[in-house]
Amino acid sequence: MTEYSPDSFVLPGAARPRVALLVDGDNMAATRAGKLIVQAAREGDLIIRRVYAGPGGLTNWEKAQGFHLRHAGSGKNSADLLLAVEAMEIMLTGRADVMVIATSDRDFAHLATHLRESGRRVVAIGEEKAPEHFLRCCSAHHVLPAEAAPPAAAPPKPKPLTLPDVLAKVITANADKGWVPIQRLGTLMATETGKTLSGHGISSWRALIQLHPDRFECEPKGPSARVRLR
Repeated sequence: MTEYSPDSFVLPGAARPRVALLVDGDNMAATRAGKLIVQAAREGDLIIRRVYAGPGGLTNWEKAQGFHLRHAGSGKNSADLLLAVEAMEIMLTGRADVMVIATSDRDFAHLATHLRESGRRVVAIGEEKAPEHFLRCCSAHHVLPAEAAPPAAAPPKPKPLTLPDVLAKVITANADKGWVPIQRLGTLMATETGKTLSGHGISSWRALIQLHPDRFECEPKGPSARVRLR
């Protein structure tokens, strides 16, 4: 290569900052995983991706790809404490150049302030509920837009009433001390509901009643028979 060859003018490429992304899994939803990675990667080479949470929080993050899940136990603020301890260890031992903290919890304001006093770059990623105090303690911050609410589930369609259901309603509406003469059922059903036995393969209302002994009680036999609901 001569003094004036093209290669002599190429400047050595600057190394990209090494980035650590630490996520408060008890505070940040796993549905945010992709956006957190994209935002953190804008700071440089994303070499560390960890999620800190108790049992319930980790369950939500189990399907998130590319994260190291850190079980913090079930003690009060255990996830916050473990995240803070490991953030200090990562930065003060020089394993990363930029610390990205994903949370909407103000409890990490002291951590951010201490790391910045040590000359480290600290970036916050929070939701709209993130306190302004925590965000201002960081070198830079990004607020995630609110997630769209899932569409409301359509109410289940009511099941169509069966012929025994309609018969039960008619008996309830016309009962005298609970009973209705069987001989009146055909007329009541036709005039009040428009329902008949035609097309149902049943010869009589008594036969329909006898098919559902768990719903109807009939006594006695003969023309004077009557029916009531059980």
